[in-house]
Amino acid sequence: MSKVEFKMPRLGESITEAAIITWFKNVGDTIEEDEMLLEVATDKVDSEVPSTVSGVIDAILFNANDVIKIGETIAIIKTDGKVSVSRKQTDNKPEQTKTEKPKTSKRPKSTPAVSSEQFSVSNSNTFFSPLIIKIAKEHHISFEELARIPATGSEGRLRKSDVFQYIEDGRPYKFAQAITQQDPTAYRIPQLKFDKGKGKVIEMDRMRQMIADHMVYSKHTSPHVTAYVEADMTNMVNWRNANKIAFQEKYGERLTFTPLFVEAVAKAVKDFPNINASVDGSTIIVKEDINIGMAAALPSGNLIVPVVRNADTKDLKSLATDVNELANKARENNLKADDIQGSTFTISNVGTFGSVMGTPIINQPEVAILALGIIKKRPEVITTDKGDEIAIRSMMYLSLSFDHRVVDGFLGGSFVRRVADYFEQFDTDRKI
Repeated sequence: MSKVEFKMPRLGESITEAAIITWFKNVGDTIEEDEMLLEVATDKVDSEVPSTVSGVIDAILFNANDVIKIGETIAIIKTDGKVSVSRKQTDNKPEQTKTEKPKTSKRPKSTPAVSSEQFSVSNSNTFFSPLIIKIAKEHHISFEELARIPATGSEGRLRKSDVFQYIEDGRPYKFAQAITQQDPTAYRIPQLKFDKGKGKVIEMDRMRQMIADHMVYSKHTSPHVTAYVEADMTNMVNWRNANKIAFQEKYGERLTFTPLFVEAVAKAVKDFPNINASVDGSTIIVKEDINIGMAAALPSGNLIVPVVRNADTKDLKSLATDVNELANKARENNLKADDIQGSTFTISNVGTFGSVMGTPIINQPEVAILALGIIKKRPEVITTDKGDEIAIRSMMYLSLSFDHRVVDGFLGGSFVRRVADYFEQFDTDRKI
């Protein structure tokens, strides 16, 4: 018998740690290769992690709610010496995305919740996630004040929404500090009491809570401005209608409007690279890759953003393949962690819901998001060789929300106009 160290696997691009939700096995239990060993959570998704070997659980080194670094040993498995070489444990991927979940705020027992530079607090609410600490620093909230905020998370843990609600309520416990520490010019939100009414009470699921936190954070972080343009989609609509059957017969892929949208947006991003960016303090990071996120619905009704990577380098067939695969995974609740990581610009096709236009909220840490309305036929005045004429055209509204800290009106307006130009100038003689 030999012993194998089972390490916390890589769970996606840019993810450096994960929290253990539950162990499916106990010490002394047997486990087969590819059998699920535990469930973990990151700040993006919950994932089930399979064993890479068959054997007997010899030791479990961490408990539920502990936060573990990627690559750290979390269990010991006794094997018969035949370790699988077909799958390296460091490349182990989560089997299936379930729902998004905030990072757990409890840390490993070997790591103190508050560093030696931070003063201690008097109550039991002392476990704060790195994200909570980051928010507190941004709003100059001390750990003593942070510990007094009512917590709604499991086991009394503090959630992002708790902190933002506390800030929205005017930070009532801030008065415990000296008067000289308060900024007399700071705006304070009035503490108003609203009648929320009576009716059926529905608890948010974890993904809905995460979406709510993400949206509130985005509105708090980015000053949103929205620009609108209108595009004549007639050429694109006619070409797609004429070629969608032949396209599917040739490539075995459905030709929806989405890959055509992604293609045009990627071209416009190349024309205006500063729209493909994120903000880090006082610096702007202009991304080299063009990864287009596309909002998609899960069976629960919640939205998630799978990512078409390197969209500017792919032909229409490849884009259609990626879009269809990601859409199917979303419908089947089978998205992997890597499928929703790394977007640099997001589109939301609100037209699929029948909406004429939308005012989307930026998908942080990006600096812009494009909403595409319903394509609708209506009479329009067009210029022909004979002069102005009225014709039936397929029209669509585009709305771009952008972060006015780094994207000004000229860049935002020029970009969304360029996308509309690519839609309108679609080549009707294009071959599939």
